[in-house]
Amino acid sequence: MEAVLDVHERPYDPLFPVVNLDESPKQLISEVRKGFTDSRGVLHEDYEYCREGVVDMYMIVEALGGRREVHIEDKHDRLSYAKIIAHIVENMYKDAIRVTIIEDNLSAHKLSALYEIFEAGRARNIIRKLEIVRTPKHGSWLNIAESELSVLIRQGLTRRTPDRQTLEADCKAWYEKRNNKHIKVNWQFRTKDARVKLRKLYPTFEN
Repeated sequence: MEAVLDVHERPYDPLFPVVNLDESPKQLISEVRKGFTDSRGVLHEDYEYCREGVVDMYMIVEALGGRREVHIEDKHDRLSYAKIIAHIVENMYKDAIRVTIIEDNLSAHKLSALYEIFEAGRARNIIRKLEIVRTPKHGSWLNIAESELSVLIRQGLTRRTPDRQTLEADCKAWYEKRNNKHIKVNWQFRTKDARVKLRKLYPTFEN
């Protein structure tokens, strides 16, 4: 926990960006009967719907830089993860010296998967630019990307989503609007706070 909190306390540096990464499944649902808006402006949706499969939303957030992206993948596995990691390093932060990524400790988070989709030299170059910091078990609340996913669902995904293309369009409209406003995340919970508010997690010593 303290390792993650220490990273959150670092000052903003565009050459050493701190990025939060998280993923969440999204059920695709299409309408069986088209909804309508009544004269009072109330939207009515039929309870009946059709399941169209599940995709995975990857949230990438640079809290201090006021930047985020959402990528949609068909699967949540090590290869999808490797693809997202490569995008962060090679496209989003290609000029950075080192990219620190805060992420959950999941079995699919394997940097070795980069060697499965790229030749060895390229995979190694990506890994050399990375510092990976993982949240502890039951500590996913330390990952800012988890909170940002919640904001996305509440603000940008308020309607039923029938297909991947619609989901990608809705997510892009949401994060571009936030990026244009340069909305940052002000993380205020520090290590000193944890030692007080979460003192039960720490061992005790007798004087």
